[in-house]
Formats: sequence, structure tokens, C-alpha cells
Amino acid sequence: MKEVNKKEIVKMLLNQEIDKKSEEELLDMLVDNPISVDIDKLEEENMTFGDKVADKLTAIAGSWNFIIGFSIFLIAWIVLNGFILSKAVDPFPFILLNLLLSCIAALQAPIIMMSQNRQAKKDSLRNKNDYKTDLKTELIIEELHDKIDEILKEQKNIKKMLENINNK
Repeated sequence: MKEVNKKEIVKMLLNQEIDKKSEEELLDMLVDNPISVDIDKLEEENMTFGDKVADKLTAIAGSWNFIIGFSIFLIAWIVLNGFILSKAVDPFPFILLNLLLSCIAALQAPIIMMSQNRQAKKDSLRNKNDYKTDLKTELIIEELHDKIDEILKEQKNIKKMLENINNK
């Protein structure tokens, strides 16, 4: 049963038919061929111009500099239109400012969501990659464990043979 599980894991990792190769050859192939992938590099190669803009906008909009700068803009707008300008462009209740903020939010939210969705996909790929790497590591450790058991068995046989020689 243990052997079947191992073969199923190897088959899943390699997406190949098990019947063609022995289990040991497949394990050797797993050791020789890398499974892990640099997800960030792969994702960067496949990014479109829109993806790059969305990431840049998300990085800017999610920073303290943006929050502080936008707060200063809002305060300046309110002070200018509420107190300083005699003929205000947008008098109280600041309808133009409200429209501007709504438009910014309407554009900013989907762009940020696009970036988050792509990040979620990248995290999912990273998790799958980690899982494959963990399975490969588990198989290698299991194979090493079997080999150590075999070595210990042979060592006991050699020890018995030496004891028999010494007793004669």
C-alpha cells in the first residue's frame, strides 16, 4: 500500500505514466530535475502593461505618502473654497470635490482589485509549487531512510559474520 501511494505521488508530480519506468528511476528523475519554480520571475515575464500600471497604482495608493498627500489636498481644497477665495470654484457643500472623490474611488477600486486578484493567483501558484517541493523532499527522505535501513541491515550481517569468524 505504501508503494502505491509513493507511485501515485510520483505520477502526480511528473504527470507521466508510471508503468514505463521503475519507481527507483522515477525517484532519480525527481532528484535530478528541479520542481520548484521562481513564481515572481515567471509572473513578471507574463505581466502586461495594464498589470504593471495596476501594481504601480496599488503601491502608490496604499502608501502613507499618498494618504498624507491626499489629506493635504482635501484640506487645501476645503480651506481655499470655504474660506480664502471670495468667488469659490466649489462652494460649501463641495459638490465638485464629492464628484471628484467618487470618480477616483470608482476607478481606483477595480484597479486595486485587479492587482489583488493577480497577487492571489501568484500566491496560489507559490503554494502549489511549495507543495510539489515538499512532496519531492518527502520522497527523497523516504528513499534515503530506506537506504539507511538497508545499510544498517547489511552492517548487522557483517557484524554477525565477524563475530562468527572471531568465535572459531
